[in-house]
Amino acid sequence: MRTFSSDKEAADALAASYRTLRQEIGKVIIGQDEVVRLVLTAVFSQGHCLLVGVPGLAKTLLIQTIADSLDLSFNRIQFTPDLMPSDIVGSETMNQQRDFQFVKGPVFANIVLADEINRTPPKTQAALLESMQEYSVTVAGKRYPLERPFFVLATQNPIEQEGTYPLPEAQLDRFMFNIELGYPSYEAELQIVKNTTSDKKPSVSKILHSDDIQAYQQLVRRVPVADNVVEYAVSLVHKTRPNTDRASARVNQLLEWGAGPRASQHLIVGAKCNALLNGKYSPDIEDVKAIAGPILRHRLVRNFKAEAEGISIDQIVKELL
Repeated sequence: MRTFSSDKEAADALAASYRTLRQEIGKVIIGQDEVVRLVLTAVFSQGHCLLVGVPGLAKTLLIQTIADSLDLSFNRIQFTPDLMPSDIVGSETMNQQRDFQFVKGPVFANIVLADEINRTPPKTQAALLESMQEYSVTVAGKRYPLERPFFVLATQNPIEQEGTYPLPEAQLDRFMFNIELGYPSYEAELQIVKNTTSDKKPSVSKILHSDDIQAYQQLVRRVPVADNVVEYAVSLVHKTRPNTDRASARVNQLLEWGAGPRASQHLIVGAKCNALLNGKYSPDIEDVKAIAGPILRHRLVRNFKAEAEGISIDQIVKELL
């Protein structure tokens, strides 16, 4: 682990490491720059992500590549309707000496990919979401802490909703970002096909280690923020709440529910991290705007009028910005 003489030196090192990370990840992942930016922002902000995209967009490969470049352990859990909480967190088994011993589940990794989280019943979803919030799991009354850094990336398929268990709003709120994955552009897809149908396999260098990441997570928390930036973030969240003092007539018309205080916290932490990654030492309002969309996307609930008129959450957020 590198040591720095000042926070300024550490901030410069983080910005340089981020540029190198983008280059390394870009060897394998093509055309998903915005997704990579948001996932790395969440890692350094100690947040979790929800990835929404159709199958076959290399979500697993993306997270595996990020885990490799960060030198972190990685586990993938494929969620199915018959999955039990013990399949995720682990369970107690009896050994040859007839003693109970705890066998760790796949949640014991630095980066956990929860694939199709809406395919599993609420009891199993709750087991994962507890570990996201508490950074520990409890089995048979005993608490087992998870190794830090700990980061959950859950995916949802937006097409097929039959036989699924959509995450309730309270559980969606635990995710810092809701990232939408689109199809690659024509040029990007040409490059993807050329790269993946040859015998060449690009290797990714390890840029940061777990100690470095934890140090940078602490650095993000120490970044100073001007009062006007905090006021802008809190004001933006207040504007999303219908039938309150700061809500506009448009919000009252289109939204059922607005974002809670956790959105304000994520906006400030995310803005701090966004500033550092771009070589700045303190965030401004532009940094809040840069990460506002994916933070608010899953925290606002449209009413029937907005759904009937086909007005998306993203359109409403853009109007508020």
